Amino acid sequence: MVDSAHKHLAHLAAFNAEPVVFFTVVTAGRRAVLACAEAYDVLRGLWERSAQANQWWVGDYLLMPDHVHFFARAGRGADTMKNWVQMWKSVSARMLLKRLRLGPPFWQEDYFDRYLRSSENYSDKWAYVQANPVRAGLVAQTEDWLFRGRIHDLRF
Repeated sequence: MVDSAHKHLAHLAAFNAEPVVFFTVVTAGRRAVLACAEAYDVLRGLWERSAQANQWWVGDYLLMPDHVHFFARAGRGADTMKNWVQMWKSVSARMLLKRLRLGPPFWQEDYFDRYLRSSENYSDKWAYVQANPVRAGLVAQTEDWLFRGRIHDLRF
């Protein structure tokens, strides 16, 4: 017998065709090698060039010793997410392994991504990310952490 009183779940809000994605990427073996000027400069430089080269715009980002969090949005004609992440991880690994005199691998193979639906979702996630260095006991206040920034303003 079919239950005619069956309630359907509400539809989610419309999904932006070019959504903002929240990423977390971790170093291999969780090596604490990212909270330094070399890693900051390499990653920021690659991400700054990504808008022109790959049609990926990086917004806010924060480097922790063993992982990085950032927000990005693909433009029309962008590289696939997988290809773009693979590209900057590969290039940054080559550069940082040499500069930091480390053996491979530099990054874990996989990464975490989550699509965000609203500016409120972005703001909440960014507030949580900015507090990571404080929760880890690395600084007393979020603004004291040097390894963070914004490249592009990702608007909803």
